[in-house]
Amino acid sequence: MSFANAFTPERLQEALQCLINEFPFAIWETLYSTILATFFAIVIGMPLGILLVTGEKKGIRPLPGPLMSVLNVLINLLRSVPFIILMVMVIPLTRVIIGTSVGTVASIVPLTVAAFPFIARLVEGSLREINPNIIETAQSMGATPMQIILHVMLPESVPSLITNFTLAITTIMGYTAMSGAVGGGGLGKLALAYGYQRYRYAILYLAVIVLVLITQVLQSFGTWLARKCDKRLKH
Repeated sequence: MSFANAFTPERLQEALQCLINEFPFAIWETLYSTILATFFAIVIGMPLGILLVTGEKKGIRPLPGPLMSVLNVLINLLRSVPFIILMVMVIPLTRVIIGTSVGTVASIVPLTVAAFPFIARLVEGSLREINPNIIETAQSMGATPMQIILHVMLPESVPSLITNFTLAITTIMGYTAMSGAVGGGGLGKLALAYGYQRYRYAILYLAVIVLVLITQVLQSFGTWLARKCDKRLKH
């Protein structure tokens, strides 16, 4: 089928029917996998990001240099692997955890593996933005490293963390679209399996438009929430 014939009235009507019948569940699958993968990635990546800052040589709780070097190298290695390749690499792990490597639930495992090193670096960047004088003041008052983390570092970096987590969730949503190429569900599967492979380009572009709209909503909400939590903007 030629590209021009993909937008005939019949094909547009077919895309409209797909929007009504198939898109609601595909949107649910995309949001489900994105939110869960983001949650698990934060659970794993946030402590690692905190460790990267507090465990360095001049941190509030220095750790052995070799351990920090291994941690940095591991995070950098995982971040450098393209997501499509990473999905294939973690298929054995996905099968152990989920029991299958195909489907929306199975895609959460590689999404988490791909996202937690990214989140670790984002958390590290947020914590490094904190004025060191605030931490030094807390140390001079006898606060323990855990107290500094929970009552100084994290509260001070909330707006930056929200902004970075918003960036993470929109990035993970982009990953979910790519996961459709290797058995994942959601809008990515709809766009690739029904749109691209079957030459139904109207469905393909419709899926892209829906993804863009969802991303814009999430980005706008995250930006609004970050501004609401920023004490510097309050009078």
